[in-house]
Amino acid sequence: MIRFRPFALLVALATVLVLIAADADARAGRGGSMGSRGFNTFNSVPATRTAPNAAQPIQRSATQPGQTGGALAQGAARPGFFGGGLLGGLAAGFIGAGLFGLLFGHGFLGGMGGFASILGLLLQIALIVIVAKLAFAWWQRRNTPAFATAQPDGPRAGTQSNFMGFGSMLGGNAAPTEPLTIGKDDYDAFERLLDDVQAAYSNEDLAALRSKVTPEMLSYFSEELADNASRGLVNRISNVKLEQGDLSEAWREGSTEYATVAMRFSLVDQLVERASGRVVGGTGEPEEATELWTFMRARGGNWLLSAIQQT
Repeated sequence: MIRFRPFALLVALATVLVLIAADADARAGRGGSMGSRGFNTFNSVPATRTAPNAAQPIQRSATQPGQTGGALAQGAARPGFFGGGLLGGLAAGFIGAGLFGLLFGHGFLGGMGGFASILGLLLQIALIVIVAKLAFAWWQRRNTPAFATAQPDGPRAGTQSNFMGFGSMLGGNAAPTEPLTIGKDDYDAFERLLDDVQAAYSNEDLAALRSKVTPEMLSYFSEELADNASRGLVNRISNVKLEQGDLSEAWREGSTEYATVAMRFSLVDQLVERASGRVVGGTGEPEEATELWTFMRARGGNWLLSAIQQT
Protein backbone atom coordinates (compact mmCIF):
# COMPACT_ATOMS: atom_id res chain seq x y z
CA MET A 1 0.00 0.00 0.00
CA ILE A 2 2.88 2.35 0.76
CA ARG A 3 4.07 2.43 -2.84
CA PHE A 4 0.71 3.81 -3.97
CA ARG A 5 0.81 6.80 -1.63
CA PRO A 6 2.55 9.17 -4.08
CA PHE A 7 -0.15 8.43 -6.65
CA ALA A 8 -2.89 9.05 -4.08
CA LEU A 9 -1.27 12.35 -3.12
CA LEU A 10 -1.13 13.40 -6.76
CA VAL A 11 -4.81 12.58 -7.20
CA ALA A 12 -5.70 14.58 -4.09
CA LEU A 13 -3.60 17.54 -5.25
CA ALA A 14 -5.19 17.46 -8.70
CA THR A 15 -8.65 17.43 -7.13
CA VAL A 16 -7.81 20.46 -4.97
CA LEU A 17 -6.43 22.34 -7.98
CA VAL A 18 -9.57 21.58 -10.00
CA LEU A 19 -11.79 22.90 -7.22
CA ILE A 20 -9.64 26.02 -6.81
CA ALA A 21 -9.82 26.66 -10.55
CA ALA A 22 -13.56 26.08 -10.46
CA ASP A 23 -13.93 28.55 -7.62
CA ALA A 24 -12.15 31.23 -9.63
CA ASP A 25 -14.29 30.48 -12.66
CA ALA A 26 -17.74 30.80 -11.06
CA ARG A 27 -20.64 33.08 -12.13
CA ALA A 28 -22.28 33.59 -15.50
CA GLY A 29 -19.75 34.98 -17.93
CA ARG A 30 -16.78 33.40 -16.19
CA GLY A 31 -15.26 32.70 -19.62
CA GLY A 32 -13.77 36.21 -19.69
CA SER A 33 -14.64 38.99 -22.11
CA MET A 34 -16.81 37.54 -24.85
CA GLY A 35 -19.61 38.28 -27.29
CA SER A 36 -20.25 40.87 -29.97
CA ARG A 37 -20.79 44.65 -29.92
CA GLY A 38 -21.43 45.18 -33.62
CA PHE A 39 -19.08 47.76 -35.19
CA ASN A 40 -17.61 48.45 -31.73
CA THR A 41 -16.69 44.86 -30.87
CA PHE A 42 -12.96 45.53 -30.96
CA ASN A 43 -13.04 49.21 -29.99
CA SER A 44 -12.23 50.29 -26.46
CA VAL A 45 -15.17 50.93 -24.15
CA PRO A 46 -15.47 54.47 -22.74
CA ALA A 47 -14.77 54.66 -19.02
CA THR A 48 -17.51 55.52 -16.55
CA ARG A 49 -17.65 56.29 -12.84
CA THR A 50 -18.83 52.76 -12.17
CA ALA A 51 -16.01 51.26 -14.27
CA PRO A 52 -13.17 53.82 -14.40
CA ASN A 53 -10.58 51.20 -15.33
CA ALA A 54 -10.13 49.93 -18.86
CA ALA A 55 -12.31 47.00 -19.84
CA GLN A 56 -10.69 43.84 -21.12
CA PRO A 57 -10.83 43.61 -24.93
CA ILE A 58 -13.26 41.07 -26.36
CA GLN A 59 -11.41 37.74 -26.43
CA ARG A 60 -14.09 35.43 -27.88
CA SER A 61 -16.43 36.71 -30.56
CA ALA A 62 -18.26 35.57 -33.67
CA THR A 63 -17.43 39.01 -35.14
CA GLN A 64 -14.08 39.24 -36.92
CA PRO A 65 -11.69 42.25 -36.74
CA GLY A 66 -12.29 44.74 -39.53
CA GLN A 67 -15.71 43.32 -40.30
CA THR A 68 -18.54 45.75 -41.08
CA GLY A 69 -22.21 45.39 -40.32
CA GLY A 70 -24.22 44.64 -37.20
CA ALA A 71 -24.71 41.28 -35.58
CA LEU A 72 -28.06 40.74 -37.30
CA ALA A 73 -26.95 41.97 -40.72
CA GLN A 74 -23.71 40.09 -41.35
CA GLY A 75 -25.09 36.64 -42.12
CA ALA A 76 -22.92 34.31 -44.16
CA ALA A 77 -20.17 36.89 -44.70
CA ARG A 78 -18.75 36.02 -41.28
CA PRO A 79 -16.11 33.26 -41.45
CA GLY A 80 -16.18 30.19 -39.28
CA PHE A 81 -17.32 26.59 -39.47
CA PHE A 82 -20.98 27.56 -39.19
CA GLY A 83 -20.69 30.62 -41.47
CA GLY A 84 -21.28 33.09 -38.61
CA GLY A 85 -24.05 35.66 -38.36
CA LEU A 86 -27.43 34.79 -36.91
CA LEU A 87 -27.33 31.35 -38.58
CA GLY A 88 -23.91 30.57 -37.14
CA GLY A 89 -24.90 31.78 -33.68
CA LEU A 90 -28.05 29.66 -33.74
CA ALA A 91 -26.13 26.60 -34.89
CA ALA A 92 -23.54 27.07 -32.16
CA GLY A 93 -26.25 27.62 -29.57
CA PHE A 94 -28.19 24.52 -30.68
CA ILE A 95 -25.11 22.31 -30.62
CA GLY A 96 -23.99 23.72 -27.24
CA ALA A 97 -27.42 23.04 -25.81
CA GLY A 98 -27.40 19.56 -27.34
CA LEU A 99 -24.04 18.68 -25.81
CA PHE A 100 -25.27 19.93 -22.44
CA GLY A 101 -28.31 17.67 -22.82
CA LEU A 102 -26.07 14.70 -23.56
CA LEU A 103 -24.25 15.15 -20.26
CA PHE A 104 -27.53 14.78 -18.40
CA GLY A 105 -28.69 11.76 -20.40
CA HIS A 106 -31.42 13.58 -22.34
CA GLY A 107 -29.87 12.87 -25.73
CA PHE A 108 -28.25 15.35 -28.10
CA LEU A 109 -31.49 17.31 -28.51
CA GLY A 110 -32.63 16.87 -24.91
CA GLY A 111 -31.26 20.26 -23.97
CA MET A 112 -33.58 21.96 -26.45
CA GLY A 113 -37.06 20.86 -25.39
CA GLY A 114 -39.43 18.32 -26.88
CA PHE A 115 -38.97 19.01 -30.57
CA ALA A 116 -36.11 16.54 -31.03
CA SER A 117 -37.19 15.05 -34.34
CA ILE A 118 -37.99 18.40 -35.97
CA LEU A 119 -34.83 20.12 -34.73
CA GLY A 120 -32.74 17.11 -35.70
CA LEU A 121 -34.05 17.28 -39.26
CA LEU A 122 -33.55 21.06 -39.42
CA LEU A 123 -30.02 20.72 -38.04
CA GLN A 124 -29.10 18.14 -40.69
CA ILE A 125 -30.52 20.35 -43.45
CA ALA A 126 -28.70 23.40 -42.05
CA LEU A 127 -25.39 21.53 -41.88
CA ILE A 128 -25.75 20.37 -45.51
CA VAL A 129 -26.50 23.95 -46.64
CA ILE A 130 -23.57 25.33 -44.63
CA VAL A 131 -21.10 22.82 -46.03
CA ALA A 132 -22.30 23.57 -49.56
CA LYS A 133 -21.96 27.34 -48.97
CA LEU A 134 -18.46 26.93 -47.55
CA ALA A 135 -17.38 24.81 -50.51
CA PHE A 136 -18.82 27.35 -52.98
CA ALA A 137 -17.18 30.27 -51.12
CA TRP A 138 -13.83 28.46 -51.19
CA TRP A 139 -14.19 27.87 -54.93
CA GLN A 140 -15.00 31.55 -55.48
CA ARG A 141 -11.95 32.68 -53.48
CA ARG A 142 -9.73 30.43 -55.58
CA ASN A 143 -11.07 31.91 -58.82
CA THR A 144 -11.61 35.60 -57.92
CA PRO A 145 -8.78 38.19 -57.57
CA ALA A 146 -8.60 40.00 -54.25
CA PHE A 147 -9.10 43.78 -54.03
CA ALA A 148 -8.07 45.98 -51.12
CA THR A 149 -10.56 48.55 -49.88
CA ALA A 150 -10.15 51.30 -47.37
CA GLN A 151 -12.82 52.23 -44.89
CA PRO A 152 -12.78 55.73 -43.41
CA ASP A 153 -13.14 56.08 -39.68
CA GLY A 154 -16.04 58.00 -38.31
CA PRO A 155 -16.98 59.26 -34.87
CA ARG A 156 -18.37 56.71 -32.48
CA ALA A 157 -22.01 57.43 -31.83
CA GLY A 158 -23.48 57.36 -28.36
CA THR A 159 -25.38 59.30 -25.79
CA GLN A 160 -24.25 60.78 -22.53
CA SER A 161 -26.88 59.65 -20.08
CA ASN A 162 -27.40 58.84 -16.41
CA PHE A 163 -27.97 55.41 -14.90
CA MET A 164 -28.19 55.12 -11.13
CA GLY A 165 -27.11 58.75 -10.87
CA PHE A 166 -23.85 58.69 -12.84
CA GLY A 167 -22.88 60.02 -16.26
CA SER A 168 -20.80 58.47 -19.04
CA MET A 169 -17.83 59.62 -21.09
CA LEU A 170 -17.71 58.94 -24.81
CA GLY A 171 -14.83 58.72 -27.23
CA GLY A 172 -13.02 56.60 -29.81
CA ASN A 173 -13.62 55.82 -33.46
CA ALA A 174 -15.83 53.30 -35.20
CA ALA A 175 -17.67 52.75 -38.44
CA PRO A 176 -20.58 55.18 -39.02
CA THR A 177 -23.40 54.66 -36.54
CA GLU A 178 -26.32 56.68 -35.26
CA PRO A 179 -26.77 58.03 -31.72
CA LEU A 180 -29.28 56.21 -29.54
CA THR A 181 -31.14 57.64 -26.58
CA ILE A 182 -31.54 55.35 -23.59
CA GLY A 183 -34.44 55.95 -21.20
CA LYS A 184 -35.62 54.73 -17.81
CA ASP A 185 -37.50 51.77 -19.29
CA ASP A 186 -34.28 50.62 -20.93
CA TYR A 187 -32.33 50.85 -17.68
CA ASP A 188 -35.05 48.88 -15.90
CA ALA A 189 -34.78 46.22 -18.61
CA PHE A 190 -30.99 46.03 -18.17
CA GLU A 191 -31.35 45.53 -14.42
CA ARG A 192 -33.97 42.81 -14.92
CA LEU A 193 -31.71 41.05 -17.40
CA LEU A 194 -28.87 41.07 -14.87
CA ASP A 195 -31.14 39.21 -12.41
CA ASP A 196 -32.76 36.94 -15.01
CA VAL A 197 -29.53 35.83 -16.70
CA GLN A 198 -27.83 34.99 -13.40
CA ALA A 199 -30.94 33.12 -12.19
CA ALA A 200 -31.28 31.10 -15.42
CA TYR A 201 -27.56 30.30 -15.34
CA SER A 202 -27.80 29.14 -11.72
CA ASN A 203 -30.78 26.93 -12.59
CA GLU A 204 -29.02 25.61 -15.71
CA ASP A 205 -32.14 26.63 -17.62
CA LEU A 206 -31.10 26.92 -21.26
CA ALA A 207 -34.66 27.65 -22.39
CA ALA A 208 -34.79 30.70 -20.11
CA LEU A 209 -31.32 31.83 -21.22
CA ARG A 210 -32.35 31.51 -24.88
CA SER A 211 -34.97 34.23 -24.37
CA LYS A 212 -32.53 36.58 -22.59
CA VAL A 213 -29.27 36.34 -24.56
CA THR A 214 -28.11 36.22 -28.17
CA PRO A 215 -27.44 32.81 -29.80
CA GLU A 216 -23.71 33.51 -29.56
CA MET A 217 -23.85 34.14 -25.79
CA LEU A 218 -26.08 31.07 -25.39
CA SER A 219 -23.32 28.94 -26.93
CA TYR A 220 -20.74 30.32 -24.47
CA PHE A 221 -23.00 29.79 -21.47
CA SER A 222 -23.77 26.25 -22.68
CA GLU A 223 -20.05 25.50 -22.76
CA GLU A 224 -19.60 26.79 -19.20
CA LEU A 225 -22.54 24.76 -17.88
CA ALA A 226 -21.31 21.64 -19.68
CA ASP A 227 -17.85 22.15 -18.17
CA ASN A 228 -19.39 22.35 -14.69
CA ALA A 229 -21.48 19.25 -15.34
CA SER A 230 -18.49 17.26 -16.56
CA ARG A 231 -16.75 18.01 -13.24
CA GLY A 232 -19.82 17.11 -11.22
CA LEU A 233 -20.39 20.72 -10.13
CA VAL A 234 -23.24 23.19 -10.26
CA ASN A 235 -22.90 26.97 -9.86
CA ARG A 236 -25.49 28.31 -7.40
CA ILE A 237 -26.05 32.08 -7.61
CA SER A 238 -28.42 34.04 -5.38
CA ASN A 239 -29.15 37.47 -3.91
CA VAL A 240 -28.12 39.36 -7.05
CA LYS A 241 -28.34 43.10 -6.43
CA LEU A 242 -27.31 45.99 -8.69
CA GLU A 243 -25.30 48.41 -6.55
CA GLN A 244 -24.40 51.00 -9.19
CA GLY A 245 -24.48 51.35 -12.94
CA ASP A 246 -24.11 53.88 -15.72
CA LEU A 247 -24.20 54.01 -19.49
CA SER A 248 -20.91 53.79 -21.36
CA GLU A 249 -22.25 54.18 -24.90
CA ALA A 250 -25.35 53.54 -27.00
CA TRP A 251 -25.72 53.45 -30.78
CA ARG A 252 -27.76 52.16 -33.70
CA GLU A 253 -26.48 50.18 -36.69
CA GLY A 254 -29.22 50.05 -39.29
CA SER A 255 -32.15 48.36 -37.57
CA THR A 256 -30.05 46.98 -34.69
CA GLU A 257 -29.55 48.93 -31.46
CA TYR A 258 -26.79 48.50 -28.89
CA ALA A 259 -26.09 49.78 -25.38
CA THR A 260 -23.02 49.06 -23.25
CA VAL A 261 -23.61 49.51 -19.53
CA ALA A 262 -21.12 49.39 -16.64
CA MET A 263 -22.61 47.54 -13.68
CA ARG A 264 -21.32 46.94 -10.18
CA PHE A 265 -23.39 44.27 -8.47
CA SER A 266 -23.28 41.96 -5.48
CA LEU A 267 -24.25 38.31 -5.35
CA VAL A 268 -23.77 35.09 -3.41
CA ASP A 269 -21.78 32.78 -5.68
CA GLN A 270 -21.08 29.15 -4.73
CA LEU A 271 -19.96 25.95 -6.43
CA VAL A 272 -21.71 22.83 -5.19
CA GLU A 273 -21.01 19.15 -5.80
CA ARG A 274 -23.93 17.91 -7.85
CA ALA A 275 -24.15 14.49 -6.19
CA SER A 276 -23.61 15.37 -2.53
CA GLY A 277 -24.69 19.01 -2.35
CA ARG A 278 -21.43 19.85 -0.59
CA VAL A 279 -20.20 23.43 -1.11
CA VAL A 280 -16.70 23.37 -2.62
CA GLY A 281 -16.34 27.01 -3.64
CA GLY A 282 -17.57 30.35 -2.31
CA THR A 283 -18.11 31.55 1.23
CA GLY A 284 -21.88 32.01 1.16
CA GLU A 285 -21.35 35.73 1.80
CA PRO A 286 -22.17 38.44 -0.77
CA GLU A 287 -19.29 39.44 -3.04
CA GLU A 288 -19.02 42.26 -5.56
CA ALA A 289 -18.20 42.25 -9.25
CA THR A 290 -17.91 45.04 -11.83
CA GLU A 291 -18.53 44.16 -15.48
CA LEU A 292 -19.57 45.82 -18.71
CA TRP A 293 -22.63 44.22 -20.29
CA THR A 294 -23.63 45.04 -23.85
CA PHE A 295 -27.27 44.63 -24.83
CA MET A 296 -28.71 44.55 -28.34
CA ARG A 297 -32.17 44.51 -29.88
CA ALA A 298 -33.92 44.85 -33.17
CA ARG A 299 -35.55 48.26 -33.25
CA GLY A 300 -38.69 48.10 -31.12
CA GLY A 301 -37.83 44.62 -29.81
CA ASN A 302 -36.64 43.27 -26.47
CA TRP A 303 -33.11 43.76 -25.22
CA LEU A 304 -30.82 40.70 -25.22
CA LEU A 305 -27.40 40.28 -23.62
CA SER A 306 -24.83 40.21 -26.45
CA ALA A 307 -21.47 40.66 -24.68
CA ILE A 308 -19.78 40.66 -21.26
CA GLN A 309 -16.45 42.34 -20.57
CA GLN A 310 -14.42 42.11 -17.37
CA THR A 311 -12.75 45.18 -15.86
